[in-house]
Amino acid sequence: MKFFLTLSKLIDTINVKVGQAVIWLTLVVVLVSATNAVIRKVFNVSSNAWLELQWYLFGAIFLLAAGYTFLRNEHVRVDVISQKLSKRTQIMIEIFGVIFFLFPACILIFWLSLPFFYESLVLHELSSNTGGLIRWPAKLLIPIGFGLLILAGLSHLIKCIGFLMGICPDPTARPRGKSAEEELADEIRRLADEEAATAAEQNIATGKGR
Repeated sequence: MKFFLTLSKLIDTINVKVGQAVIWLTLVVVLVSATNAVIRKVFNVSSNAWLELQWYLFGAIFLLAAGYTFLRNEHVRVDVISQKLSKRTQIMIEIFGVIFFLFPACILIFWLSLPFFYESLVLHELSSNTGGLIRWPAKLLIPIGFGLLILAGLSHLIKCIGFLMGICPDPTARPRGKSAEEELADEIRRLADEEAATAAEQNIATGKGR
C-alpha cells in the first residue's frame, strides 16, 4: 500500500501544479478578453484569431483544472442521502462511484478524443473562420484534461481504500475554511451591502439638497 500512497501523492502534486498554473491562465483570459473588447469598441477592429484564443484558453481552464478541482473536493455533489450514512459507508459509495461511473466515462472520452486530436494534427486543420487559429492545440486539451481527471480519480480511489484500512485521513473532507460557493455568496452579499449603503447615502444627500 505504501507504493500506492506514494503514487497518490505524486498524482496530487501534478494536479496541484497544473491547477496553480491555470490560476494564472485565468488572468491571461481576462486580459485577452478585455483587450479584444477595447480594440473592437474603440477602433472597430476585430480579429478571429484573438477571439478564438479566448475560447481556447477558456477550454484550457475548464479541462486542465478538472483534476485539481476533484482533488480539492470542489465538484458538485448530490449527497442528500449519503451524508446521513456513516463515514465508512460514504467512502464505500465513493469507491463505487469512481470505479463504475468516473473511470468508464473519463476513459471513454479520453480514448475517443485521441484520434480526434491526431487527425487534426496530421491534416494541419485550421479554423473555418478567416484568420483563425489551428485546431489541434484545442483538441489536445481534451485527452490531457480527462487524463488528469482519470489520475485524480485514481489518487482518490487509493486514498479511499487507505481510509478504510485506517492509514489515511478522510479523502472527502474539504480543506479548512470556506468553500468556493460560500466565498462567492459572501462576496455577493458584500457587494449588495455596499450598493445598498451607497444608495442610502445618495437618498440622504438628495433629501438634504431639497
